[in-house]
Amino acid sequence: MKTLFTFLLYWFISQTAYSQSLYFPPLAGNQWDTLSPSTMGYCPSQVDSLYDYLERTDSKAFILLKDGKIVLEQYFGTFTKDSSWYWASAGKSLTAYLVGIAQQENLLHINDTSSNYLGNGWTSCTPTQENAITIKHQLAMTTGLDDNAADFDCTLDTCLQYLAPPNTRWAYHNGPYTLLDQVVENATGLPINTYFTRKIRLQTGITGLYVPIGYNKVFFSTPRSMARFGLLTLNGGNWNGTPILSDTTYFNQMTTSAQTINPSYGYLWWLNGKATHMLPRIQLNFNGSVVPNGPNDAIMALGKNGQMIHIVPSQNLVWIRMGSSPDNNLVPNSYANSIWEKINQLNCLPLSLRNTNQNKDLLSLYPIPSPQGQPIQIQTQETIEQIEIYTPTGQLLEQQKGNTKIVSTINIPKGLYLVRIHLSNQTIWTKKMILQ
Repeated sequence: MKTLFTFLLYWFISQTAYSQSLYFPPLAGNQWDTLSPSTMGYCPSQVDSLYDYLERTDSKAFILLKDGKIVLEQYFGTFTKDSSWYWASAGKSLTAYLVGIAQQENLLHINDTSSNYLGNGWTSCTPTQENAITIKHQLAMTTGLDDNAADFDCTLDTCLQYLAPPNTRWAYHNGPYTLLDQVVENATGLPINTYFTRKIRLQTGITGLYVPIGYNKVFFSTPRSMARFGLLTLNGGNWNGTPILSDTTYFNQMTTSAQTINPSYGYLWWLNGKATHMLPRIQLNFNGSVVPNGPNDAIMALGKNGQMIHIVPSQNLVWIRMGSSPDNNLVPNSYANSIWEKINQLNCLPLSLRNTNQNKDLLSLYPIPSPQGQPIQIQTQETIEQIEIYTPTGQLLEQQKGNTKIVSTINIPKGLYLVRIHLSNQTIWTKKMILQ
C-alpha cells in the first residue's frame, strides 16, 4: 500500500507540473518568452529553408510556439508583429468559441432551432424544413441547404434553398455559417465585436475585430493574437487559469468529429488523423488525413489564401501562418501539408533520439524544467541500468551507470538535453531535460 501511495504521489506531482508547464504571455505589451530553436534540436539551415519557402509562397507572418513560448517568429516584406491581417475561414473557429460561451451562459443551446434567433423565413425552405435546422447544424456544416447557390457567401433567404434533410449531407457552406454571427448577437443582445471583447479579448489579450465584407464578417488581428488563440485552444479553452470556454462538453464536441459524414470536421474546426475527409464544393470522401504530413492529433483552423492555426496537444505545439494566396483552395490543406513537411525536417537530432515523449506514462522525470544543479528524479518501477545525457545535436555529454533513480546535473550547464535511459529489458527511453 505504501508503494502504491508513493507511486500515486509521484504521478500527481508530475501531472501537476505538466499542467502548469504552459507559458502565457502578459495580457498587454510585447513581452513574450522565447525558446531558442537549438533547444528544440532545430538546424539553422532547416529553419532558413522553412523561412525561404514561406517567403516564396507569399507569407506575411509565421509563428511557432512550444509550451507557449515562441521558438520561431518571422515576418516578411513590410509586415510586422503589429500589422493586422484577415483570418478568412480560420475565423470560423473563433465564432465556434463565441457560440460555446453563449451556451455556457444559458443564452442559447446548440440544439435550439436556428429560427428562434434568426426569425421565421431566414431560408426559402418550408416552415417544417426550416425549423429542422439547428445551431448545431450550422456549426457542423450539415444544414442540408444547397451550397451550389450562385453566390456561395450569400445569406439572403433567396440564396438558402432546401436540398436535403439536416445532418444527412456535409457541405462547406459560408452562408449558413455567417448567420451564426446573428445567432450570437440576438442571443446575447450585443454586437459580436462587443461580445468578443467582453468574453475573450479582455481575458486573453487577443486583439482583433470582425469587419463586414460583403455578406461576411471577417476577423482581422495581429499574428501574435492569432498565436494567442492557438495557445488558448491548446490549453482547453483556459487562459492561464482563467476559464474562457469552460463548457468542457462543448469544447470536446467542438474539437472532435461532429458527424460521421466528414469525420475530419468538428464545430468549425478541421481535425487531422481521421480515416477520411471531405473538402469544400466536392461531395466526395477522400481516404486519409486532411494534412498527411501533420500529426494525427492536430486541430486546425484553415482559411482561404493560407490563413492557418495548427494546434498539436501531444507536442504542446502551436503554429500560425498569415499571408497571401499560395493556391486557390478555400481550405489550404495542400499548402499546410507542404509547411508540415518543412517543419518535420527542422530537427537535427539522430532518429534514435527524436521521440522524446514515448511511453511517458511508464517513465517520467521530475521536476522539468529544473534549476541547474538540482538532482532530477526518475519515476519508474523498472530497473535502470544506465543513464545517458545528450546535447540537442546528439553528442553524448555524460553517462551514469547503476540502478539509480536520480539524474545528477551538478556539472551540466543550463540548457536543453535529452536523457536516454536503458532499462533491464533493454528498452531505451528518451526524455527532455531542461535546466534553468
